[in-house]
Amino acid sequence: MDTNLIKQIERPTLREQVYQGLKKAIIMLELKPGQRVNDNELAALFGVSRTPVREALKRLEDEGLIESVPGSHTRVTPLLEKEAKHAFPVVAALHGLAARLAMPFESEVIRSLEQWNEKLQVALEQQDVIKAIEADDGFHDVILEAAGNREIYLALERVVPKIRRLEFARFGSLEGVESVEQHRRIIEAIRDNNSQLASSLMEENWINLGKLLTDHSKDD
Repeated sequence: MDTNLIKQIERPTLREQVYQGLKKAIIMLELKPGQRVNDNELAALFGVSRTPVREALKRLEDEGLIESVPGSHTRVTPLLEKEAKHAFPVVAALHGLAARLAMPFESEVIRSLEQWNEKLQVALEQQDVIKAIEADDGFHDVILEAAGNREIYLALERVVPKIRRLEFARFGSLEGVESVEQHRRIIEAIRDNNSQLASSLMEENWINLGKLLTDHSKDD
């Protein structure tokens, strides 16, 4: 058996696992904004060498989630309102584009949107931030999948983490979250096959969330 081939297959998988693990920890605030990180400690935590950890940290630095001061320290990027304000219009535009591209929707897809929105309503009533964000993601992922445009996914993958940390940090303390009703209007526009209205409502949904989150936050 060609062991070199095995290494070539396993190595990217290992890098990706470390990268995804660190990214999730940052987004879900398990690694706090401003917290210093050490590649030796992270390597021991993941049970890997320092190389995949360093590669993961470099990718996360390119995405704005990690910052390094040469000869000093590496830390999780502080949670800044300004970055989120810049990111929300981009996310809104991409999701609006996805809604237009996904038209027309099959009936089972519309039903899936309704089910996710019902889960979101329950989570909000229970003040369960994690389940609420998961349900909101589920709703929007249905539309992204229906659009079937890989470039939208790639663009969102880079920018969404900049707002996701803010969601986990502030979402539970927000008042006036109207996502459920906004989603219902989006579903109605989709059911009516009104791509322009669905796209506009989708953008409005994200912009409104952005205003709520940034109006309730200050730069750390």
